[in-house]
Amino acid sequence: MRRTLAFALSLFCCASFAADLPENTLDAGKVTAQGKPVTLLGKGLKVGEDAPNFKVVNDSFTAVTLEDYRGQAVLISVVPSLDTGICSLQTKHFNEKVAQQFPGVAMLTISADLPFAQKRFCKAENIDKVTTLSDSVWRDFGQQYGLIIKDMGLLTRSVFILDKSHKVIYKQLVSSLSTEPEYDSVIEKLKML
Repeated sequence: MRRTLAFALSLFCCASFAADLPENTLDAGKVTAQGKPVTLLGKGLKVGEDAPNFKVVNDSFTAVTLEDYRGQAVLISVVPSLDTGICSLQTKHFNEKVAQQFPGVAMLTISADLPFAQKRFCKAENIDKVTTLSDSVWRDFGQQYGLIIKDMGLLTRSVFILDKSHKVIYKQLVSSLSTEPEYDSVIEKLKML
């Protein structure tokens, strides 16, 4: 019950906020939910661009920015909600299989879940190598990266890799919200860092 209420509150807050954002025309038509295209809101981002700074919160509502990882390569795994099966699998995969191979890369999972829901998830699933961060307060990450799903208030499933100077060297928008990312290409790009 608590889980459902927190999720519903997060959706309501984000949906009302996102109404004023521009559409992400760069990634138009690239993502579907249940076979239907979804509209993404915010600025689009291309490989080769400098990654925009963003402001999110950790599990104790402390602000965290991309600048906090200055000089460090970063993998950003984006999920709609940790309380769903595919998002859980994605987060566990990066925690258990990828983080160990690349200890010098900051592994982040960002969602619109509230921080206490993320904290509960991490404790229950033993997530200890990936840092979960919430875009529920300012929606800054979703806006800067063009990932807010219109009328859903969630972030679209995606993976970004930033080099040590925080240039975007890899971007994967998962075409269907109901599927996991293509992990092999992520690992290949991480090996090139």
